[in-house]
Amino acid sequence: MINNDVMRRVRYIFDFNDAKMIEIFAQADYSATVAQLHTWLRKEDDPAFVAITDIQFSLFLNGLINLNRGKREGVEAPVERRLTNNMIFMKLKIALNMQAEAVLEAMVQAEAVLEAMDLSGFKISKHELSAFFRKPENRQYRACNDQIMRNFLKGLQIKIRGESGGEE
Repeated sequence: MINNDVMRRVRYIFDFNDAKMIEIFAQADYSATVAQLHTWLRKEDDPAFVAITDIQFSLFLNGLINLNRGKREGVEAPVERRLTNNMIFMKLKIALNMQAEAVLEAMVQAEAVLEAMDLSGFKISKHELSAFFRKPENRQYRACNDQIMRNFLKGLQIKIRGESGGEE
């Protein structure tokens, strides 16, 4: 999925207005403008569409984490130069505090994530899900494809907004 699409969906799911979106960027010390935001939120076929870079989108996701969980003392979260669906998925999971009770560190305590994915009608096991959150060098790592990301966002939309249709 392209970053702009994920950002549009996150904005819709949480009903963020322009001011809130700018505030999220500011949480990661990035000064986004309303005009810039509007070009990122346009559909791909719109002539005024501008693709948000991986760095800018990483800053948005870091800002969302900082907004929801507070800034960490000391070292700031890394700003990825290249984002993958796995990284986006992980940052959303962290930002939304989607963890069960810290059962196993290696396992992605993902009850809330599984619940969100299940609401979309897409079934996945905990073991399959945990593979998305592993480091790429781990032999159990699995790349998160666009279908997984779409289904997670759709399930999240149903969970948060209570609806399956609408603007995405």
